[in-house]
Amino acid sequence: MGFVKVYSLVEGILVSVFRRTTQKLREKREAQQRALLRTNLKRFQRLINHSIQNEDLFVQALLHRSFLAHMGSPSGSNERLEFLGDSILNLVVGEYLYHCYPQAEEGELTKVRSRLVNRKALAAYAKEIDLSDFIIMSPSAAQSLGKGYETITADTFEAVVAAIYLDGGYEAAKGFVESHVLSAIKKGSVVTADENYKSMLLEYAQAKGLGVPRYIIKKEEGPDHDRTFTVEVYINNVRKGAGSGKNKKEAEQAAAGEALALLS
Repeated sequence: MGFVKVYSLVEGILVSVFRRTTQKLREKREAQQRALLRTNLKRFQRLINHSIQNEDLFVQALLHRSFLAHMGSPSGSNERLEFLGDSILNLVVGEYLYHCYPQAEEGELTKVRSRLVNRKALAAYAKEIDLSDFIIMSPSAAQSLGKGYETITADTFEAVVAAIYLDGGYEAAKGFVESHVLSAIKKGSVVTADENYKSMLLEYAQAKGLGVPRYIIKKEEGPDHDRTFTVEVYINNVRKGAGSGKNKKEAEQAAAGEALALLS
């Protein structure tokens, strides 16, 4: 056997061994990540208030496609569940609005539903259950989470809705969605109408002869790319409300909304 043939044979064997070793390491890392995720599911099920029966569904719901690409797996991310969850969200929220607002026209209902299930709203719901703590993704995607935070967490929230539906049925999914939608409305983290709370509060204060409301930034938290502002509003030097937001405008609107709720 010539040198070239021997070299080619050895090279082929080395390449084959390297591929098998790499695949085993990849499978080992993926198995470790999945095992860790299953451990976290015990805490996660308390946060979503759902007793998980099929852990695989929720493992998949929390798997971002970047992780599977990083591990060399072609499929199995949460994207299919995201698709199903989007449909379930629209149905549950549509049914809720239909029954709660019997006098509202179709256009108004559509507008409100859109605000309740858009990316920003879903990201707010996700934040309520600390969903970002459970999403499993590649290191590079995790580092850029702040930049694409809303999209990643919103998509994962939809996938979780689908997992709850497949695991516990429609009523379980409906209860989960309604609890978070209602909670967001009550807290004012999702605006369901074209309200300008600052203008409304100004009109109220002037009508009562209380002067102009004054807004004070009390706290700034988080990195530069993902800041959270806390603002308090004062009327006649008396604190009337407080609110938080991703920018000063959002925080001031939230503070004004709380003040109006307390004053009315």
